[in-house]
Amino acid sequence: MLTLTPKAVEKINDFIKTEDAARGKALRLKMAPSGCAGYEYKITFDDKADGDKILPQSGFDVVVDAQTMPFVDQATIDYAEDEASSGFRIKNPLEKGSCGCGKSKQF
Repeated sequence: MLTLTPKAVEKINDFIKTEDAARGKALRLKMAPSGCAGYEYKITFDDKADGDKILPQSGFDVVVDAQTMPFVDQATIDYAEDEASSGFRIKNPLEKGSCGCGKSKQF
């Protein structure tokens, strides 16, 4: 089952409260073809669509399309901040590798 850490849930709820484009939307997690390794994670705020798997969270829903679900079923989404960067981090035991920059993933 896809998991979100408490820090990720808190940050997503902050976005929903402060960003007009996120208000009333679900958080969509999608895999898109990309790069030399194969696929890239995409996280956006979006409307729910027919066929989406809906994963209720505290204050919002996460939606995942049927093609993406097998790739992310065991993943964990976290949010991290440090001096150099901030953003969502996805840990996924199904990944078999990634490209040199780490952006695209092999499954």
